[in-house]
Amino acid sequence: QVHIVESGGGLVQPGGSLRLSCAASTEITGDYGWAWYYQVPGKQRDVVAHITFSGATVYGDSVRGRFTISRDNAKNTVSLQMTNLTPEDSAIYYCAILGANIYWGQGIRVTVSS
Repeated sequence: QVHIVESGGGLVQPGGSLRLSCAASTEITGDYGWAWYYQVPGKQRDVVAHITFSGATVYGDSVRGRFTISRDNAKNTVSLQMTNLTPEDSAIYYCAILGANIYWGQGIRVTVSS
């Protein structure tokens, strides 16, 4: 069983930046992708960004140009650098490993407010 631990969330003012990180508890073999999702209460979970094992990235329309996803395969980690944050970015952010199985983190809250 793979456990995923997220860190880096919190409160930030509009226009500010945050960096979310996610680490897998064990080494994961084979090709797998990482993804970040966000969810606002009462709404579905939507993808924020995805990165393949080789490093190819895809971003949601609302975050493209502001967020950057990166990964370290040797450390089984992924990060999400978020810049120019707006109140609309406030949500619970989840990271996920997308491979033969899907593993989810527990979620971490990001609040953008003055």
